[in-house]
Amino acid sequence: MEIPVFIVDAFTNLPFKGNPAAVCPLLHELQDDMYQKIAAEMNLSETAFIIRLNSKDDFSSGARFRLRWFSPTNEVPLCGHATLASAAVLFYKKKNVNAKVVFETLSGELYVQQKGESIVMEFPLNKPTPLGLNEFKDIVNAAVGDQPVLEVCLCGTTKKLMVRLADTCDRSVLTSLQPDPAVLLRVNTGGRVRGLIVTMIGAPGCQPGYDFYSRNFSPWFGIPEDPVTGSAHTVLAGYWSEKLGKKKMLAYQCSSRGGELELELRDDGRLNIAGQAVTVLQGILTV
Repeated sequence: MEIPVFIVDAFTNLPFKGNPAAVCPLLHELQDDMYQKIAAEMNLSETAFIIRLNSKDDFSSGARFRLRWFSPTNEVPLCGHATLASAAVLFYKKKNVNAKVVFETLSGELYVQQKGESIVMEFPLNKPTPLGLNEFKDIVNAAVGDQPVLEVCLCGTTKKLMVRLADTCDRSVLTSLQPDPAVLLRVNTGGRVRGLIVTMIGAPGCQPGYDFYSRNFSPWFGIPEDPVTGSAHTVLAGYWSEKLGKKKMLAYQCSSRGGELELELRDDGRLNIAGQAVTVLQGILTV
């Protein structure tokens, strides 16, 4: 069996930046173990599978598809950068003619559309709940050491723990963090946390004017650090919107690859996430 595969760098307009995802357009569903084997073989933070729902549709004309995301170790319920990469394959490589495409996913229906040089994704908004600074202190210490922490929040929906560094911290504090994945796994065994976000206020007065910065660590999904994470920004957007009093924000994820996300809180309580994408590889998997 031959399966087409694309590797797309998401949330960037430059090759080898942003977050790479593998995308496989499929004419029909595979067995679950095959999805996982392919994702493990690709060994990227996520591999996305676009599955045709109607046998009369093709990837150029169809407006509704199933979308599934797999890390190297398991299926994940929500992934932003692989959704952006999947939309880029449909719009740029398959020349999909529809103004808007719908993905049926484990997180419900996700809408994507082109807007200039970007792709806009409509996502759920997952606002986190503040916690005491001593709650999950072992994870926090493993993540940031003795750096000053202003707030700790947890999003129960996504199981992401968000740690906000004090405003006195320079961006270099965030970029220099090197949490040990093995330590994070050892100190968090209860299952309430499956992802760790470290964030800090940005510098909107400087060009290009980022409202906040972040990094994202997911050793619980086999991903020591995810370079640019759309799902994490469903948590960050609600938090920073309230703190900054803004519905439109520009965010930067400070991994070594780096990536930029445009965020807009919608009036219907959902979130628009926009970004660019670059295809760097196209080929065939033989399985």
